[in-house]
Amino acid sequence: MYMETVKNITQSQIVKNVFFALIGTIILAISSKIKIPFYPVPMTMQTFVVLFIGIAFGWRLGLATVSLYLLEGICGLPVFSGTPEKGLGLIYFTGPTMGYLIGFLFTVFFAGYLDYDNNIIKNFIKITFATSFIYILGLIWLGSLIGWDKPVYKLGAQPFLLAEAFKILLITFTLSKIKKIRRII
Repeated sequence: MYMETVKNITQSQIVKNVFFALIGTIILAISSKIKIPFYPVPMTMQTFVVLFIGIAFGWRLGLATVSLYLLEGICGLPVFSGTPEKGLGLIYFTGPTMGYLIGFLFTVFFAGYLDYDNNIIKNFIKITFATSFIYILGLIWLGSLIGWDKPVYKLGAQPFLLAEAFKILLITFTLSKIKKIRRII
């Protein structure tokens, strides 16, 4: 009887996690389409959603969700920003945005792993730290791809910093509400 109950709880938790992961990938795909065009990397709401998923889902389910999202895109589903018009699958993934996309994994991990309290400044710093991996890896890949003789920082980070600060502030000020979602999951 006990083992059967544990098995049912485990199965229902797996179904619940798969459901939330799929919902998360759908939200990420939608957020990738909400964009302001910039060259060579579009500005989207994805960084906001990656942070949201990390905080709301926790690092384990958050990492699984973002990994599934990346796998969907690599397999050719039009979930990335600029797809399908700029290509699909692995060819698109290995383009100018690959470093940023890989940075999502680190960002969702740290956003979900770090502890948050009622100190807005400390929370802002933690969320900024988590977000920095998107830009660090994005710039490293972009510089490797287009050449370090180009203004990599000016192309791949500078245009987005003001909007990024706004998204980080928005997450910081809604943190207590986002954390409540984790109790459901």
